[in-house]
Amino acid sequence: MPVPIPALPWLVLPTFNEAENVERIVLAAHAVLSACAPDGFRILVVDDSSPDGTGAIADRLAAAHAEVEVLHRTERDGLGPAYLAGFAHALERGAAYVFEMDADFSHAPADLARLLAAVRDGGADVALGSRYVPGGSVTDWGLVRKVVSRGGSWYARRVLGLAVRDLTGGFKCFRREVLEAIDLPTVRSHGYAFQVELTYRAVQQGFTVTEVPIVFRDRELGQSKMSPTIAVEAMWLVPQLRRRGR
Repeated sequence: MPVPIPALPWLVLPTFNEAENVERIVLAAHAVLSACAPDGFRILVVDDSSPDGTGAIADRLAAAHAEVEVLHRTERDGLGPAYLAGFAHALERGAAYVFEMDADFSHAPADLARLLAAVRDGGADVALGSRYVPGGSVTDWGLVRKVVSRGGSWYARRVLGLAVRDLTGGFKCFRREVLEAIDLPTVRSHGYAFQVELTYRAVQQGFTVTEVPIVFRDRELGQSKMSPTIAVEAMWLVPQLRRRGR
């Protein structure tokens, strides 16, 4: 008889040129998950052939820690496809819960425990680390980036008719059933629009999304992957999501 695969939480960390951050973020997440998921967990680094050696550092971490795996991708086609590849990898290996989180410490690893508790123990189907609910905030950003982020969430919320306040947030924990139901192979968005699309599809399928307040901090090391193209893509794609959802 086949050996059953344990149903564990998986953290998916997409990376591109994060050599300055990847070891620190993996070890920090490892410590948090060891405490809040004592029955086991996995950390999956999804590296898009980073020229700065991020992938090699991740391989070294995987060799030293049984809970760490690395998925090397040759494509460099954005954050959304990297997450989709990571989600598929985790689901194929029996993940019960799947996190997504930035690898640059914009999201505090300590908050992994709160997101997992909201889904595993609190009855949510999706726990979203939210900057824009009471108790949440953003530090270190200039006025322009704050306006773009808040404006993007407001615009998507109005167009899609959703109550979720931080639709562009990228720190989440999903029940596996959510990712199975939202038909991941058909998701085509990247960047802000990718985050909006996942949450919108989850709500459309009748799942419960809970916003957990977090403090979002700008990266200290490395370069941001944010660009005007990502924001423009979101404005163009959000109305299409509504048309497809009808």
